[in-house]
Amino acid sequence: MSDATPPQHVRLRVDLAYDGTDFHGWARQKATPEGPVRTVQETVEAALTTIMRTPVHLTVAGRTDAGVHASGQVAHCDIPATALDQRSIDGDPQRLVRRLSKFLPEDIRIQSVDFAPEGFDARFSALTRTYVYRVTTHPGGALPTRVRDTATWMKPVDVNLMQEVALGLVGLHDFAAFCRPRPHSTTIRELQSFVWRDSSTSEEPQLYEADVIADAFCWNMVRALVGACLAVGEGRRDYPWAKLLLQQEQRSSDVPLAPARGLTLRGVSYPPDEELASRNAVTRDKRESSEVASQNNESREA
Repeated sequence: MSDATPPQHVRLRVDLAYDGTDFHGWARQKATPEGPVRTVQETVEAALTTIMRTPVHLTVAGRTDAGVHASGQVAHCDIPATALDQRSIDGDPQRLVRRLSKFLPEDIRIQSVDFAPEGFDARFSALTRTYVYRVTTHPGGALPTRVRDTATWMKPVDVNLMQEVALGLVGLHDFAAFCRPRPHSTTIRELQSFVWRDSSTSEEPQLYEADVIADAFCWNMVRALVGACLAVGEGRRDYPWAKLLLQQEQRSSDVPLAPARGLTLRGVSYPPDEELASRNAVTRDKRESSEVASQNNESREA
């Protein structure tokens, strides 16, 4: 698959944030008998298509699940160069920020729109994705002004035990026990950092936050990692149990899934512009190799 934009097209980088509470995740979905499914991708693409007067498809750095938020999401799209020539834009993609604000709902904010550097791919050029998880164990629940991005855990937890578990999960592992399976997809990931902290204040007592950084994440992986830590933190499980999960080859029903609303994609990092194309190629090769290996394993097991 070529990384080059089509002839006479330009690639735009779109940085955005959204409150995922009322969305069924990032990815566009088929309509149900009850009607269309509201997703972030469909909503932003529809606005861009209206403004640009041409169909627009977005490729995103991280496809967040239903109810998950983003403050540092990144996407790209390829559009005809002539679409930027209209008077409202006049060749300056940054003008799309104001234009989009008039078409998008309040739970989506476009941070910036720029010409993407050569070789940029929002998904395959990314080095890391960083998530933050907010959870309170206060018996009264989350602060009303933070209820949409803060989960509630009903039992007290020991943040030091949670950090011990988190450190034991850092590294290159097969995280199959923590991931919902996808056909022909690898569950091997490099978890680069997993840090818990007590963020309690007089306004928000019993508040805990976790920063989770990896090269990429599997489906539901962050919420399962957080859930495992919380299970140990409340005393329901112990540290050896968490470590043994890394030896399992499929999703473990013993791992609780932390509520989606506590999770926010905070940022995506990329290499210097001159290394974007090479990073893109390396990531694609790894992904394709993993998919081929997965298909071969399934063939041998059949």
